[in-house]
Amino acid sequence: MTSVGAQPPARRLTARGASTRNRIVRAAADLMHAAGVAGTTMDQVVDASGTSKSQLYHYFADKDALVAAVIKTQAARMLEFQEPHLERLASIADLRQWRNAVVRSVDEGQGINGCAVGSLSSELADRSEPARILIEAAFRSWESYLAAGLRRMQDRGELDPEADPAELATGLMAAYQGGYLLSQAARSSRPMAIALDLALDSIEARRARSDRAPEAAS
Repeated sequence: MTSVGAQPPARRLTARGASTRNRIVRAAADLMHAAGVAGTTMDQVVDASGTSKSQLYHYFADKDALVAAVIKTQAARMLEFQEPHLERLASIADLRQWRNAVVRSVDEGQGINGCAVGSLSSELADRSEPARILIEAAFRSWESYLAAGLRRMQDRGELDPEADPAELATGLMAAYQGGYLLSQAARSSRPMAIALDLALDSIEARRARSDRAPEAAS
């Protein structure tokens, strides 16, 4: 795979055309999450989406173009699930609520197939530079929500002003992805819970000095 993102020239889609294209992408995303990109064929996508091969190639020049759309769709799905928690993130309590939602989601699926975006990264990042760039952009967008929340915590005095929100966000993402990988192997949400708890404990330990002073004096 060498040319992810190769698509026909942009054109305005009818409502019906947009619906058909979205159906194809959603079906491909589900198949690729379950079986991997290499394990998913275009014929399988046609069958799963209930479309014809001519329709598939009308919207996507090749599998690489379809994969690019899948990466964007999986990133959007991930943010759709987490945005309600991340957009209002402004305290340790909010971070704990996000953690609980994530762990609950992993527990419901027993970690099967891992993180939709992380799994694509594991399979594609070393094989396709265009795919790697799309996946990296998805991760950066995700981290930006966490970093923005951590900056709001600083504004509220809940986080040491010397802390770097961007670095802490990267640490949270690393805990999330590593926790998901271990949960996938264990078929349990416990590794995810442990990884996120350690990351959040580290952030809580960096509360603003004014918050820590009474504890130190007691």
